[in-house]
Amino acid sequence: MSTIACENIAYTSFDRFPNQKGAAIHINAFCHGLLSEFGSVTLITPETSPFVSSDRDFPRVRQNVLASGWEQVVVPALGDNLMERVLSFRRHADAWWRTRHATVIHFRSIFEGYPLARAKSSRCNKLVYEVNGLPSIELKYHYPSVADDVELLTKLRAQEQFCLEAADLIVTVSHTNGALLMKRGVDPAKIRVIPNGVDLDTFKFRPPEPLADRPLKLLYSGTFSPWQGVDLAIESLALLRRDHPASLVLVGAAVSRQLKAIVKTCQRFDVTEHVSILPATTQAGLATLHHEADVILAPLRATERNTSQGCCPLKVIEAMASGTPLIASDLPVVRELAEPDHDALLVRPGSAKAIKDALLHLLEQPKLGLHLSHTARETVERRFTWKRAQTDLVAAYREVLGVESRITTADHKAHSVETNSV
Repeated sequence: MSTIACENIAYTSFDRFPNQKGAAIHINAFCHGLLSEFGSVTLITPETSPFVSSDRDFPRVRQNVLASGWEQVVVPALGDNLMERVLSFRRHADAWWRTRHATVIHFRSIFEGYPLARAKSSRCNKLVYEVNGLPSIELKYHYPSVADDVELLTKLRAQEQFCLEAADLIVTVSHTNGALLMKRGVDPAKIRVIPNGVDLDTFKFRPPEPLADRPLKLLYSGTFSPWQGVDLAIESLALLRRDHPASLVLVGAAVSRQLKAIVKTCQRFDVTEHVSILPATTQAGLATLHHEADVILAPLRATERNTSQGCCPLKVIEAMASGTPLIASDLPVVRELAEPDHDALLVRPGSAKAIKDALLHLLEQPKLGLHLSHTARETVERRFTWKRAQTDLVAAYREVLGVESRITTADHKAHSVETNSV
């Protein structure tokens, strides 16, 4: 394979940045890894708050310097619904791109990537599609009416397929997703599975306290989307309280309809006074909550989104890193991260009773939580750090794309110091 010198990398994503959500954490880590190795990254993200009164007016594009060599371009994405915002972002991003060219364009979804894939020859030398989710699968969980819109789903799938075929490298976070992509005809040689990671300096290890003779403190963190199984966490709390006093903290971003559903669920199971709902917090704040909890729950449901599309839930590996015992759904995407009864207790998906039984098992076996705590931390240190993910990403750029860095060893060290401080 011939090699090319990497002049610049454009990393574009239809996700707000910075943000407390997992997507932004992932973007931050990947941009750091690329910047440290190749020296120049432009991050292109949407701004959903309008700058102008009409989308027809010429927009204002903001540019921020995040670190030496790392620039963020914030493009307006105006509209009252998702599709309007996507089309707005595409128009304004296309105007920005008209006089620009990148050695590598790295995109995370068809929303920003499809126009770039169609204009690949004029926009870049190499194209990277980072498949974290496929809208043809994902959107119906956010917008249930999408499931009945055959025309929209057909268009989404066609755009996904075009991007998959145009990409020179496809990065994904789980082998489950990799298998799905191969079923859709993707050449396995183009696919690299790079799981999410954890910042071990933020999620420091702390072994669990003994559980006997005091109320149990449970924690769920993440989005409150239907596939996450937050309702199962609440129901398991109600079942557990029949045998042992306990409370549950729910922390994460939620829209009003999700909060209303959670309140109703708490009322239905008569645990309202034992459930606390907190907004999304920083990684450091989340690590503190992990250490304040006795058990962390990750009750993912066995939906197509989790079982066919695949994912790499940050909540699982962050819990494993922190040292707080984890109970999670026994799904293939979880088994890629945690070995049953070694790193976590894995239970039947969709069963609040199974979660309750696992909680009682931890109470009855005082040494079990400590065992899970230590082995899970060792697994994360060995397999799931952001440093490892960054190393694997750079290796994929070199091996699959044939991209070589143009910066010197001294520059590498300087960039490493600067980006780690952002």
